[in-house]
Amino acid sequence: MMTRLETLKTNLHAAFGETIALTEALGELTLEVPAAQWESVCNRLRTDAGLQFETCIDLCGVDYLTWGNGTRPAADERGGTRSQRGRFAVAIHLLSIAHNWRLRVRTWAPDDDFPMVASLIECWPAVGWYEREAFDLYGIVFEGHPDLRRILTDYGFIGHPFRKDFPLSGNVEMRYDPEQRRVIYQPVTIDPREITPRVVREDTYGAGR
Repeated sequence: MMTRLETLKTNLHAAFGETIALTEALGELTLEVPAAQWESVCNRLRTDAGLQFETCIDLCGVDYLTWGNGTRPAADERGGTRSQRGRFAVAIHLLSIAHNWRLRVRTWAPDDDFPMVASLIECWPAVGWYEREAFDLYGIVFEGHPDLRRILTDYGFIGHPFRKDFPLSGNVEMRYDPEQRRVIYQPVTIDPREITPRVVREDTYGAGR
């Protein structure tokens, strides 16, 4: 008798073919999808009777800037299997209440300079806030989103704070100006400083004790 995970794997292969980029680790399945097929595959995951992922419980952006020491092979035509394919990725976690199983699905933005993937708001309407968060924190643009704007940072915020090359002190700071009688933005005045604990940055720390 097949386990629930094995049944899900079989149903995924039946829906998308044997060549899909599907990996299993730690009792979880991850399906990798090319950006061009992101929306269509997700719609199939929701509507296929053998899959029936009616709920998207999470969506997040990922910055793989330093993954593999900065080496990221290019994508193959079907999205590849395990090789890194770009700097920015979008991952969703799906839940099928009907079948009681879960699936992680991931796609890669094809352009590192202007990362963009299709919005899934037509597939799972509640994903709209998650996409706004990924846009705010990573700068990933979701094409087709009806209200793509910042959700956590201020409207005047510069940059995307979860990107790995974002400065720790930020780019601008906000303060109240008593002369103008309003809040203003100005360049950051905080001096850069070493914040790595000594036990981490000194190879000889604790030697000889």
